[in-house]
Amino acid sequence: MTDAPEKDRPWLFRTYAGHSTAAASNALYRGNLAKGQTGLSVAFDLPTQTGYDSDHELSRGEVGKVGVPVAHLGDMRTLFQDIPLERMNTSMTINATAPWLLALYIAVAEEQGADVSQLQGTVQNDIIKEYLSRGTYICPPKPSLRMITDVAAYTREHLPKWNPMNVCSYHLQEAGATPEQELAYALATATAVLDDLRGKVAEADFPGMVGRISFFVNAGIRFVTELCKMRAFTELWDEICAERYGVEDPRYRRFRYGVQVNSLGLTEQQPENNVYRILLEMLAVTLSKNARARAVQLPAWNEALGLPRPWDQQWSLRMQQILAYETDLLEYGDLFDGNPAVAAKVAALKDGARAELRQIDAMGGAVEAIEHMKARLVEANADRIAGIEDGTTTVIGVNRYTEAEPSPLTAGDDAIMVADPEAEADQIARLAAWRDARDENAVARALDDLRAAARSGANIMPASIAAARAGATTGEWGDMVRQAFGQYRGPTGVSGAPSNRTEGLDDLRAEVDAVSARLGRRLSFLMAKPGLDGHSNGAEQIAARARDCGMDMRYDGIRLSPTDILAAVEERDPHVLGLSILSGSHMPLVAEIMEGLRAAGRGDLPVLVGGIIPEDDAARLKAMGVARIYTPKDFELNAIMHDIVTLAPKREFAAE
Repeated sequence: MTDAPEKDRPWLFRTYAGHSTAAASNALYRGNLAKGQTGLSVAFDLPTQTGYDSDHELSRGEVGKVGVPVAHLGDMRTLFQDIPLERMNTSMTINATAPWLLALYIAVAEEQGADVSQLQGTVQNDIIKEYLSRGTYICPPKPSLRMITDVAAYTREHLPKWNPMNVCSYHLQEAGATPEQELAYALATATAVLDDLRGKVAEADFPGMVGRISFFVNAGIRFVTELCKMRAFTELWDEICAERYGVEDPRYRRFRYGVQVNSLGLTEQQPENNVYRILLEMLAVTLSKNARARAVQLPAWNEALGLPRPWDQQWSLRMQQILAYETDLLEYGDLFDGNPAVAAKVAALKDGARAELRQIDAMGGAVEAIEHMKARLVEANADRIAGIEDGTTTVIGVNRYTEAEPSPLTAGDDAIMVADPEAEADQIARLAAWRDARDENAVARALDDLRAAARSGANIMPASIAAARAGATTGEWGDMVRQAFGQYRGPTGVSGAPSNRTEGLDDLRAEVDAVSARLGRRLSFLMAKPGLDGHSNGAEQIAARARDCGMDMRYDGIRLSPTDILAAVEERDPHVLGLSILSGSHMPLVAEIMEGLRAAGRGDLPVLVGGIIPEDDAARLKAMGVARIYTPKDFELNAIMHDIVTLAPKREFAAE
């Protein structure tokens, strides 16, 4: 009898999860582990990601929406209750507050009696991509880079199995990056970090630290290109490690990556089609053995509609398990070595990435090139959207084959999970109780030491761990960092000058000119992003298209409070106001803005709202006076521009 071929070990099966409260997320994690998930991937809510406590003004409506709130050691303790951290591989998708969340994780592991040196997992800890695409930064780039390498240096000494930085190109693709830009911007980020880290660890330890850098990538629907992109990543990284850093051991030059397949391409229309998209995208990062992902997490088919239920996440997990355990994929070597078409595509991608890298290096590296890269992403995303609008890029169910039977998967009251409306109040009450029960003097001393460490240049981790043990909160840690390094607002990528992309806009530009003549001044449109949501791609594209149509457009970027937006309305006196909120916090934030407009005598200002908004919420928003509501299915930007023109007043507000 012939011996069966020896199978490779499968990748880690992850599900990106976390919502409402630490207790609810803990139950979800334990349930997923029982179903065969082999690694945890923790999603944190926006206040936790941006260094605010759950009761801060900017946290209103955001608590527990896109992840789990972790405000202090008690929350982290609850999050991992009955989950032995010493035996777990935990990925924490956290960036600006990565030193703090890792400090809390270490403190909980110590309480469990774990050997901290055995902890395995990853903190994403990639701030540069936050400036480019995700928006959950706190500090300016240089101190942010310093904290990234502080974490790396600390883990080298105390957590040798931990990945201290996970270069995240995932959101670059979500922001519109071409494959060449995705390769180049991720690799430029990695070299910026390693160049800084080189001065913080001994020369003999540096190759090992290079080997601890991991990557987190996106796999889109063009799966042949995506497969070739991953092979290009592995070859370019090996080249950089050998030539730039002199790393001789091939183990330390290995491109180690996890993947979340593309969420940007999930459609609200015919959402059942997303199952096939997710499967094909998973194949791009698993078929080629020499460029296979080390960990895979898949979105749920219905994430363009709202929060996935446990069953939806289970369906995505089963997709991975069937590929790994039922097929013969893991019994073979690389299926694509020697394929001339693959080799040619990989070579072309590498050449394009090297050209982008040369430009970034000429500007002084990734930190100095942030504004350049951001503007390039906005332009690339505009090209992507234009392709969908004009039909040169086919999206089934969106711009082709749009006639379809109603989906039974979306029928019924429980088809989409909604956030617990009581979760925010519950979290705030427990936060208040935590503050009441702690030793305030011990907390104050720990925070003073933290601020001093930040200002002095000492490694931020020991003081962060001491503050975690003392009972400090996420917002207090964030305040110390802001005091030491200052606030920062990243570039929007939307220039004031119109682009060259004016094809098909002649009629709209004429409409804008006619309305402007009637009003006696240029039609004014204010685009705003209230709350902590940093997913700015849609807002940027609306703003850029409004500018190209000839409107007097203003867009100040992310993270504005309702008070900020109302002040901008008073200052700019716009004819139409647009609000973009993708985090699910649209109801409280829009309600506060609408109330403020009425109180200021501007209740007649037309307001447009875009986001992932269920039909029931849309009806409530319209009852508040919102003029138009847009969801991911509304991809035709020119139709939105026409709505803005139509909604403009017949005459100036001041003349009313």
